[in-house]
Amino acid sequence: MNGRLAVFHEPGKPFEIQERQLPPLKPGAILVKITLSNICGSDLHMWRGDMKIATPGPWVLGHEMVGRVFAVGAGVESDSAGQPLDEGDRVVYSYYLPCMRCYNCLHGHTAACPNRFPSWWLSAGTHPHFNGAYGEYYYLAPGQAVFKIPDELSDDMVAPLNCALSQMVYSLHQVGVKWGDSVVIQGAGGLGVYAAAITKDMGADQVIVIDKFEERLRLASQCGADHLINLDELPSSKERISRVRELTSGWGADVVVEVTGNPQAVAEGIPMVRQGGSYLWVGNINRGKTLEFDPSLLVNANRRVVGVATYESWALQKALDFLKRTKGKYPFDHILSHKFTLDNINAAFDQADRGDVTRAAIAMG
Repeated sequence: MNGRLAVFHEPGKPFEIQERQLPPLKPGAILVKITLSNICGSDLHMWRGDMKIATPGPWVLGHEMVGRVFAVGAGVESDSAGQPLDEGDRVVYSYYLPCMRCYNCLHGHTAACPNRFPSWWLSAGTHPHFNGAYGEYYYLAPGQAVFKIPDELSDDMVAPLNCALSQMVYSLHQVGVKWGDSVVIQGAGGLGVYAAAITKDMGADQVIVIDKFEERLRLASQCGADHLINLDELPSSKERISRVRELTSGWGADVVVEVTGNPQAVAEGIPMVRQGGSYLWVGNINRGKTLEFDPSLLVNANRRVVGVATYESWALQKALDFLKRTKGKYPFDHILSHKFTLDNINAAFDQADRGDVTRAAIAMG
């Protein structure tokens, strides 16, 4: 039996739809039939060539996804929470697998495992072929975290969970948002919108979101943001920093969160942090990009910087619990704003690249 894949050869070239034979399953593995896959910011970075893939291609990109159990390998009886798991069950799962043998894993920091190796970095020509979200199936290797989805949550709500939502649950936990904090979020894409809702849920007193797209800012407001700063209305960094200071009684924010992917946002964001506060750095994942920065702004003000990439498996379950608890409070079903078929994946990336969508998705049908 075969399945289709959108194969990525190199930046500047369109995706090519190909077929591959479905792989046999090792004991403990699961083959998922994907129902919905999102276009995340990191996918756009690779598509544009901003982010270099360290392995030979071609590749199957994508990692934000949701689907149903199509087949299971020997020994699979339950999900990572111990819930019975059967063919046809809807599942959400991590897109990477810590090695559990390196220094970081053995010290309980699996998110920093240097061998966690995102599955989409495997070649599309290499077994098991279905390594990324832009295909009809996904091979879930033995040991990857997987959780059954409750019936009350739609695919639209859950599809961003294994990256954007889990990433922010873990990142905000790492930086230590506390009850009564003021928080600034630089960027109102998927990560930023979730960050607004999560920080409110963690007890933040004031959430300020910065972006240039009115539709994104409107959604951030619906998801907990108390104040919105439009880049077009306050076009200079000095004006935006001054506005944050004004909203925080002159002190600056307890926590500032960067989810833009733009290094220049960092130079603007750190002066928004109060003395003794924290700067959370999540979006700048592309190597080789630099900025000019005065380090005394950190040292003299006792500001702390926390950089976070990926998350530990517990965050995936916590994100699912958060979604269940708040689904009637925030319009999470609106975060996916545009849907395309797999055959129209090139048009989907073109539109997502323009930046006027919160999240574009590929519906597999």
